[in-house]
Amino acid sequence: MHISYSPIGYFKTPHTTIEDMPIQPRGAVGIRGTVSVNAEYAEGLADLDGFSHVIVLYHFHKVTSHALTVVPFLDTQSRGVFATRSPKRPNSIGLSVMRLVSVRGCELELENVDVLDGTPVLDIKPYVPGFDVWPVEQVGWLAKGEQDAETMRSDDRFKD
Repeated sequence: MHISYSPIGYFKTPHTTIEDMPIQPRGAVGIRGTVSVNAEYAEGLADLDGFSHVIVLYHFHKVTSHALTVVPFLDTQSRGVFATRSPKRPNSIGLSVMRLVSVRGCELELENVDVLDGTPVLDIKPYVPGFDVWPVEQVGWLAKGEQDAETMRSDDRFKD
């Protein structure tokens, strides 16, 4: 089965190189960027301005290969890629929850942006705590370092 997606828009962010980017939105608090949605999808933005946060799905466009095991940013040990947030995934899909500052025409202004400039956007969904937040019993190997996501910056380990 072949599956293909086309971008609905693109990010404009201050992150122009992969090195030294925040690795999660938690490490990008206050950093602003925009998503410019293609005009043919503008009608789909109706009513989005009533939400404070959005889930943005995007394509890791600078990643050209994948690995089934990786050494993630918050560890020194090799881990299965599906137990990480590594961009070197079989389908190169990223997900971030960001604060929605405004909707103006075809442009979303976002805050807590941890995404590379020019990244293609695949979808935007409203973030609803009643749907999206679950009590968590365990966070696997990240239990010892998840708080480090606020200060950790990316390096070149996932460049091809």
